[in-house]
Amino acid sequence: MKLLILAVGNKMPAWITTGFNEYAKRMPREAKIELVEIKPEPRSTGKTTAQVMEAEAQRIFAALPVSARCIALDEHGATPTTKQLAQQMQDWMRAGCDIAFIIGGADGLHDSIKQRAQQMMALSAFTLPHGMVRVLLAEQLYRAHSLLHNHPYHRE
Repeated sequence: MKLLILAVGNKMPAWITTGFNEYAKRMPREAKIELVEIKPEPRSTGKTTAQVMEAEAQRIFAALPVSARCIALDEHGATPTTKQLAQQMQDWMRAGCDIAFIIGGADGLHDSIKQRAQQMMALSAFTLPHGMVRVLLAEQLYRAHSLLHNHPYHRE
């Protein structure tokens, strides 16, 4: 199983890259996290927000593997606990499917992405900077995997 994170945005601050890489490198081969950065649409072209989101959606669709289970990160999505995420991860591993988590840009995700997703997930009720979501998601995936393997990283 591969855990893909498709994230609109590039040229992240060093602390975002360092944080993401720390958790990604901790993951074992059977649950590897791979980041795919999607170039954001320039905001200075006079396009409307809807046009910007549509352009970013097209880039996301181009990078999205057809066979992957798609999970859109959205503030209105379900907020699973770490245990629930671990259970989902176990189910995904049994099914042997790749998972693609999609993080939108500054304006969020276009409705076409949300409609394509099999699931919508929120990491918090807060609106979070999309760069930080990469780090939080990678940490939670690592934590969920650790929980499944009785690793002492997760404590209750």
